[in-house]
Amino acid sequence: MLKDYTFAYGEGTVTAKLPQEQVLGVLRGNPVPPLQDIKAALDEALDHPVEAAPLSAFARHGHRVAVVISDITRFWMRQDLVVPHLIQYLNDRCGVPDEDIVIVVATGTHAHGTDDELKKLITPGIFARVRAVYHDCQAEDLTDIGTTPHGTRVLINHEVAAADRVICLGACAHHVMAGYGGGRKSILPGVSGLSTIRHNHLFSLDEKEFRSSSLIGNCVTDGNPLNEDMCEAAGLVPHLFMINLVMNADMKLAAIFAGHYLKSWEKGCEMTDSVYKIRVPEKADVVVASCGGYPKDISLYQGTKSIDNVEFCLKKGGTLILMMEARDGGGPEEFFGWNKNLLDGTFEQRLRNDFTIPGYIFLLSCEQARRYRIMLLTTIPAEDLRPIGMEAYADMDTLLAHAGLDGKTIYVVPNGATVMPMADS
Repeated sequence: MLKDYTFAYGEGTVTAKLPQEQVLGVLRGNPVPPLQDIKAALDEALDHPVEAAPLSAFARHGHRVAVVISDITRFWMRQDLVVPHLIQYLNDRCGVPDEDIVIVVATGTHAHGTDDELKKLITPGIFARVRAVYHDCQAEDLTDIGTTPHGTRVLINHEVAAADRVICLGACAHHVMAGYGGGRKSILPGVSGLSTIRHNHLFSLDEKEFRSSSLIGNCVTDGNPLNEDMCEAAGLVPHLFMINLVMNADMKLAAIFAGHYLKSWEKGCEMTDSVYKIRVPEKADVVVASCGGYPKDISLYQGTKSIDNVEFCLKKGGTLILMMEARDGGGPEEFFGWNKNLLDGTFEQRLRNDFTIPGYIFLLSCEQARRYRIMLLTTIPAEDLRPIGMEAYADMDTLLAHAGLDGKTIYVVPNGATVMPMADS
């Protein structure tokens, strides 16, 4: 018997008709209620932070304050619901006026957004009152704040470096390279220079073989040189205060942890595991999943995170059917340009000599396609995905007709970008 399952796709939805008797389960994450009063929760976190003084003691009148926020690709964290209350707290409780605050969008190597996107991130009211700027990782006025024990020379945004106090607002989530997102990532890669980011992200590659390093991965922090280097870079920023958001499985704000740049983030990571890690008794032949809609499925560059999450419940050589609109295609302009190097045999040489994050994510996509059959419902042209080894389909009926689902066990994962199903066997 076929049953309709609805998935987020871009800013809309798509429906897949699946054989109900073959579906082992619909995996949504563990239920956690959303915050009912975000302002009260934020004030509580700022008044009683983790291993740090209250924000009202940390930032005072006369301080220049830089508030670092995430870019539009992280809009799912809904920092627009938090930023106005944070600015109000700085005004009323800390005595810091609007003119002494600058909001810096931590774009890392991502492209700059528009003013309309900025208004969406911080609300039109705050946009009209507080100066806000996009970070430029190739700016000529980056500030050198030192070198990490891992040998990374840390160049950061001059506005952040010049501030008397730095407050980073991010969200904790599982991360395919750094173990977890949020926290220290607001500094590196968030507001770091391109050379700094490249040196850090080069730890993603194995030193001897052309593959991802075995030291990195989802939930891996101890011994992960990428994560450790990020933590060390954040430690070079004086007077740093972190605010870490955690979303529930329905992508509603569920918790706020603030305070010490590492300790508060670690608390957020613990809760992230409790929300998104779920146990399943066995792996399935097929996983049918969505990235969770826009902006999580804005590009393949972002969508690979979903593949890395759900593969924990997929049999080796199994089939992944993934809904990923990818309105921005591969993401960064260079992304599918790596197809040429893949086809002519120069991929490893170029990536090692001129490492870029899109180049590494391209490699990760190739590795994922070697492990599984990956069928995408997407707007990406099939010819762009073919060298990687992924299949592209423009409509669900055609995709399912080619999937060969007869007799195969299936898991359904509505939000693959966040949920991490862990199989017992």
